Amino acid sequence: MEIIKYPERTAWAALSVRPSLDVTGLFDTVRTVLQEVQQEGDTAVRRYGEKFDQVTLSSLLVTEEEFWEADRLVAEELKQAIRTAKANIEKFHASQRFTGEKIETTPGVTCWQKAVAIEKVGLYVPGGTAPLFSTVLMLAVPARIAGCKEIVLCTPPNREGKVHPAILFAAQESGVSTIVKAGGIQAIAAMTYGTESVSKVYKIFGPGNQYVTAAKQLVSLKEVAIDMPAGPSEVEVIADETAHPAFIAADFLSQAEHGADSQSILVTTCEALIPEVEAAIWEQLEQLPRKEITKKSLENSRIILLKDQQEVIDFTNQYAPEHLIIQTADYGQIADRIENAGSVFMGAYTPESAGDYASGTNHTLPTNGYAKAYSGVNLDSFIKKITFQEITPEGIQQLGETIRVMAANEQLEAHRNAVTVRLHTL
Repeated sequence: MEIIKYPERTAWAALSVRPSLDVTGLFDTVRTVLQEVQQEGDTAVRRYGEKFDQVTLSSLLVTEEEFWEADRLVAEELKQAIRTAKANIEKFHASQRFTGEKIETTPGVTCWQKAVAIEKVGLYVPGGTAPLFSTVLMLAVPARIAGCKEIVLCTPPNREGKVHPAILFAAQESGVSTIVKAGGIQAIAAMTYGTESVSKVYKIFGPGNQYVTAAKQLVSLKEVAIDMPAGPSEVEVIADETAHPAFIAADFLSQAEHGADSQSILVTTCEALIPEVEAAIWEQLEQLPRKEITKKSLENSRIILLKDQQEVIDFTNQYAPEHLIIQTADYGQIADRIENAGSVFMGAYTPESAGDYASGTNHTLPTNGYAKAYSGVNLDSFIKKITFQEITPEGIQQLGETIRVMAANEQLEAHRNAVTVRLHTL
């Protein structure tokens, strides 16, 4: 873990670099899998499941019996936690519903928008080192609220061909239509092109490893929409002398345990805080079961001491963190000045874990500086907006000459004529 004191602004760009991988080198491998799934369907998906996940499947789809088995295996305590989180996620995302208003822009000219759910969406939930049932909730709940007619979820099975029971329980609670036992490139390919078992979808959501990221990037060029560019997860903490070192350390480590390529950053103007946070990090680290992964992530992590609050805010807006935790006396004032962040956690008692699981906000967020231009997943992510307009005879008389002049000056005579022929009838 690096400690950098009073870096010049010219060094900020280098300090904002994430441990992300350039996935373009994987494109040849990814293209091969995409093409074979497109051509061979389920056969190719199963073949690559054997190759990459070491599992042989007779069917790609989760059966009713497996849902029942999962329901028995999930502890009641976890079921209740999932239901509580789901209720909060529902409440927050339902509040984002769009209500279009008809606007008369000129007398007789009325324009409006209608929100329409994307009919078929695909959700990717990684297997990896932990069962991410929380991601099921974060993606499936807003998809259902939006009104998506078909929600397909792909997730890799274990070597016995089973999907983790908590993922199945969360999927059933959230209204997922179909669960497919497939991970990696082949899962993205199946949802992109459709197979005998998997419906072709119109937009794909969800995090994944470098191969999944590369596959999503490639298919998004012309085949299907995706949620956002994605990379390793990250957190920035802004803290002052009032902050709790143990809280900062806990937030650092909760982010770091996501994976060896995660990144945690502390930005502060209080030099005395730094050794206290360091000590708390190493003390808490020893208690963690995922200690080795977390240690590797800490190698990508930094503590940065800056001169004043303005530098802290400017650096943060340049870094554009996926998660931003503000533990300062005036956290509300600082939060108001943040322009680039995926999700902001305000005050000492608001850990990132709350947003990851159960407060109601979405945890699928832009990484690697994309918060400068992208929002996290929200209800609008599952919706398209269609514009409508209606023009009366009075309206075309009011606006017609404006259209005719503009069309003529763009040398598009047919556009001009489409108005002219209507005006001649009035």
